[in-house]
Amino acid sequence: MNIGIPKERRPSEYRVGLTPAGVQLLTVDGHSCFVERGAGLGAGFRDEAYVDAGARIVYSGEEVFGRADLLLKVSRPTMEELEWLLPQQALMAYLYLPSARPEKLQALLDKSITAVAYESIRLEDGTLPVLKPLSQIGGRMAAQVAAMLSQNNFGGRGVLLGGVPGVPPAEVVILGAGVVGENAAQAFLGMGAHVTLLDQSLERLQALEAALSGRVVTLVSHAFNLERVCRFADIIVGAVHVPGERAPVLLTHALLATMRPGAVFIDLSIDEGGCAETSRPTTHADPVFVEEGVLHCCIPNLPGVVARTATHAFLNAAWPFIRQIANLGPADAIAGDPALRRGVATHRGEILR
Repeated sequence: MNIGIPKERRPSEYRVGLTPAGVQLLTVDGHSCFVERGAGLGAGFRDEAYVDAGARIVYSGEEVFGRADLLLKVSRPTMEELEWLLPQQALMAYLYLPSARPEKLQALLDKSITAVAYESIRLEDGTLPVLKPLSQIGGRMAAQVAAMLSQNNFGGRGVLLGGVPGVPPAEVVILGAGVVGENAAQAFLGMGAHVTLLDQSLERLQALEAALSGRVVTLVSHAFNLERVCRFADIIVGAVHVPGERAPVLLTHALLATMRPGAVFIDLSIDEGGCAETSRPTTHADPVFVEEGVLHCCIPNLPGVVARTATHAFLNAAWPFIRQIANLGPADAIAGDPALRRGVATHRGEILR
């Protein structure tokens, strides 16, 4: 099979769809890999490393797309990249199609693309193995981003996360106790903040309270509890995720207006559309906007700037699924692996659920 690894084209996206080590494994299996020039530089992988692993370097994104049977990307294709797709190609990436513009989904259907959404690959127990490592990274990054945005020079309230003797720590509220929320809680606790965690699942809250040795306050995510936490939070982290669906909107304009001026809201659910009425995507170059007096940071590809760590992390999890499709072909791989099939967004011109 011919496998293409294009350079990512979204702003501040430094990750790459396959490492040189992955290329070497695929070439040993008899596949041909075509890597766009400079595709791995942001993650610290030189073109020479890909060549040494057995890849051929090509000099435009359009050429990579034109040569490939299987395309390995990180982010959802741009409109330009969708035009480069050839009929009946296979594509693997973090697609988040429920929050994409309809014409992007239609382009995949019109060209009969087999599109595998990494974030939707799901094991029998409900685990999302390829999404999990990036959820861990995003949760941990939330604390360092919040610490920076809480400074006066970024428009924040001038609050130190951990406080000092005689001055209390920052009040951090995390909406969602999944993988993102758990890792965010660990990171904020490590920096000395006071953390309140909300989720609809009492069982999940009980498990995290035990895992975190009772250092977090847990609340069931009822409307009256959302109202309560908005009044005292210095920082709110949106970590809501419903597999295969748009994120539910939990924070309204009215709720955000009750927050303290200069408070910070980091929406880690923005890939799935965001969990606030006010959310809209931002970038690493222009990360913040202000609504209702609250700083909003809604960067879809937050792990994109820790590209080396993030690339290794997600490919550790994605590799078995990549290898199945490369060795068996899309149709047989999908038929033989229920977890992979759950991740297929489109196949043969149809939407799969």
